[in-house]
Amino acid sequence: MGTHHNAGSFLVMLVCCSFCVLTSLVNALSSCNGPCNDLNDCSGQLICINGKCNDDPDVGTHICSNPSPSPSSCNPSGTLHCGSNSYPQYRCSPPVSSSTRAILTLNDFSPGGDGGGPSECDNNYHNNSERVVALSTGWYKNGSRCFNMIRITASNGRSVNAKVVDECDSINGCDAEHAGQPPCRNNVVDGSKAVWDALGLNTDVGVEDVTWSMASK
Repeated sequence: MGTHHNAGSFLVMLVCCSFCVLTSLVNALSSCNGPCNDLNDCSGQLICINGKCNDDPDVGTHICSNPSPSPSSCNPSGTLHCGSNSYPQYRCSPPVSSSTRAILTLNDFSPGGDGGGPSECDNNYHNNSERVVALSTGWYKNGSRCFNMIRITASNGRSVNAKVVDECDSINGCDAEHAGQPPCRNNVVDGSKAVWDALGLNTDVGVEDVTWSMASK
């Protein structure tokens, strides 16, 4: 009987020790891409996604995707003054990857639309039924991306391919050529109504977070 009691005590102690070890592991908060079971296992504003700590898309943090500024970061090259307002000017855009973060805006590429003059790539206007986009100056790359197809993915999971036909000027603005609009930000994909419709987005909102990449040919 005494031997049985000692063995039972040993098993109880072993279970308790294992529980303590597991508890300490769980209580050790994970940073970016660290293991997790729920958001309580992650440090700061990170949440648990597919077993790994990552940025919370609802909060909009970029702790893991952009942990710290680097020397190659795109900084303003100047300031454009439009009446009483001032806007940063950019000659560069963030690096393009297989999932480049961007802001999708709505543009009317037709005559008299808010796009101003005709598209830079072909000097033509485009119907709102065409899936076309303008890219910020840095991404436009002096026209080297003209007529290339890019793939845009919205936060709802829907994707669409669209053709690059214009530059969303990140340097100039506030004039007739730009329909009085200020310079674009350096991370804009300016899409036609057809692009927004294909992504199932509300054009009344006018601004959405998306990702994009070069579409395979």
